[in-house]
Amino acid sequence: MPALPPRLGRVLIEGGVVVTVDDDFTVHDPGWLQISADRIVAVGSGAPPPEVRQSVEHVIDAAGSAVMPGMVNAHTHLFQTIFRGLADDKSLLDWLRDCIWPGAVHLDGESARLAALVGLVENLRSGATSVVDHQYVHPEDHDGVDDAVCRAADEVGIRFLLARGWADRNYEPRLSEDADVVVERTRRLRRRWRDHDRIRIELAPLIPWGCSDQAMRTTLAQARQWGVGTHVHCAETAAEVAMSLDERGLRHVEWLEQLGALGPDLQLAHSVWLDDHEVDLIAEHGAVVVHCPVSNMYLASGVARVLDMRARGIPVALATDGPGSNNRQDMFEVLKTAVLLQKIHHLDARALQPENALSMACRDGARAFGLPDEIGALEAGRKADVVIVNLDTVFAAPVHRPASALVFCSSPADVTHVIVDGRLLIDNRELTMIDERALLTEAGDAARRVFTRAGVESRLTEVRR
Repeated sequence: MPALPPRLGRVLIEGGVVVTVDDDFTVHDPGWLQISADRIVAVGSGAPPPEVRQSVEHVIDAAGSAVMPGMVNAHTHLFQTIFRGLADDKSLLDWLRDCIWPGAVHLDGESARLAALVGLVENLRSGATSVVDHQYVHPEDHDGVDDAVCRAADEVGIRFLLARGWADRNYEPRLSEDADVVVERTRRLRRRWRDHDRIRIELAPLIPWGCSDQAMRTTLAQARQWGVGTHVHCAETAAEVAMSLDERGLRHVEWLEQLGALGPDLQLAHSVWLDDHEVDLIAEHGAVVVHCPVSNMYLASGVARVLDMRARGIPVALATDGPGSNNRQDMFEVLKTAVLLQKIHHLDARALQPENALSMACRDGARAFGLPDEIGALEAGRKADVVIVNLDTVFAAPVHRPASALVFCSSPADVTHVIVDGRLLIDNRELTMIDERALLTEAGDAARRVFTRAGVESRLTEVRR
């Protein structure tokens, strides 16, 4: 595996439309951005001052392009890159039972690493510089899979939050763990990665029906003692809410409030089937919702109450969900779908605007990631996580409104440069840290091994490279 490229040092990006996604959604057209090491040091309109140009070591010409903050994919499952296309006609619970569990129990560390590498490269190519991976597969080699996924993030150079998933009941027995085991294994994982500046570990109960009250209290207390967040699937389908009402007499958010879980450190993935009281509770406690519009449509789960949540001041981040239920990790697709879904659901063409979607993917994503003041905007002092998107194409030009062009016209094919933590990971559309074709070959071989062990029929297509 090639090493990560060194930080660029002092860099000037000039000539493009700088979409800052700051509090005022300032757009410099044209504008410039100055980076030093891992930080943005200045942003401005027009041509850069002569002293800035004279002080830099590298210049990137962004003419015809948008310069934007790296987006945050705030909820995915990277291991599922080898599960694409297996659940095209299934609801969530059938998809878990028939597609995910049979293969997941046979995942090993190397297969998990390769699946994660593919998924992380996919994220970078779609403009996501930070990823939250709800990693809940822990077969016999429990620590090996988690550690392998973190190693993949280290190798690729992306900013990464491993939400270490768990379930202790009503779940595939070979993937279940009790609370003490979860805490101990997560403690070991945190110890191994504690000195890494881009990789963080938090706890992530999988689903309300898979987690006991006592295990939830144990892991919540431990997460807060460590000073990290908690990530959980919430109210994704009507069937799951009905299960909670039948067993506990509480809807999902009511249950979380009873456990003392609600707070700014809680990320609620999906949150489709919320009633008014639950929306009020989330707003009152400052929790973050992660909206996965493509996955919710793919699994026919429903339409989240995004407008109601935003009106109450709830941060609503955006995410792809895992490749097993999307099937892409394409944040541009998520941006467009998030806007269109609210428009058609409310029969209101102004329901959600492109600027709203970009703010959700960047600023609210930074909240979900736990770094609201470090990433998510192009402002002096923030981390140098920057994406350059070519707008000089037949799909986007002429550009009357940059935010609209990014949300409605752009795709991963238009991403030309990606900088994370001051390192140029994609340069003129080429990866700088990995052999992409070799990776795809290795990942295909790994997928065959996993599904052969599982005894699951899989017709992997041979792609000529």
